[in-house]
Amino acid sequence: MKGCLILMPNTLDFGVPGAEMPLQDVLPHLALQQAAGIAHWAAENAKTTRAFLKRVDAICPLQKPLQELQINELPRPSKGGGKPAGDDSAAWQALLAPTLQGHDLGLISEAGLPAVADPGARLVAAAHAAGVEVVPLSGPSSLLMALSASGLNGQSFAFVGYLPVEASARAARIRELEQLSQRQSQTQLMIETPYRNEALLQALLASLKPQTRLSVSCGLSLKGGWTRSATVAQWRQQPRGLPDKVPAVFALLA
Repeated sequence: MKGCLILMPNTLDFGVPGAEMPLQDVLPHLALQQAAGIAHWAAENAKTTRAFLKRVDAICPLQKPLQELQINELPRPSKGGGKPAGDDSAAWQALLAPTLQGHDLGLISEAGLPAVADPGARLVAAAHAAGVEVVPLSGPSSLLMALSASGLNGQSFAFVGYLPVEASARAARIRELEQLSQRQSQTQLMIETPYRNEALLQALLASLKPQTRLSVSCGLSLKGGWTRSATVAQWRQQPRGLPDKVPAVFALLA
């Protein structure tokens, strides 16, 4: 019997100074119970995963001591977005070894749901290829929470990830997304590294048409989190600055 790949939701507060929320206020109790019983993990960062499991232990005691849990980190892409060094496929398949021995394997993201805007999607694909059952658990997703709170089109939407950093390329991409949104009546969702939140907001306000609707959600599920949806013209008339240490989700609908 093979084990399962358990997709474990995470909170959205890691990396945000002073923003830690009670775990039971954010994650379902079933997810906490499942996390407490998993001895093998695949994660972006072993240190933050141990911190997460320490928080779980305070609510649902771990079945094994924290120091006995096996936490393996996902292969890291090379600089420039290329493949990791060595045999890329073999590295991902190797992470599934516990499942082939009958153990469940937990996959956890740094924040939110695994495999959504997250490199863990490659491990999920490897699990399907190996015939390993994939079990998703419910938890917070900043993208869907932002879409829900935006009032923009939730029937047709696309997540486009990060925009180019270089100013002219970023402006061109914003105009391209606006045109796509207008043609298809489709909401376009994007994110940015927190310290570049304000730069992206200003680029959007400079490049989008006045009547385009722009929504920004900041620090969702955290204390003081907020969403503002307005036309670009209204944003320009009543500007609002963004923090440089709190994640934000941007959405536009032309």
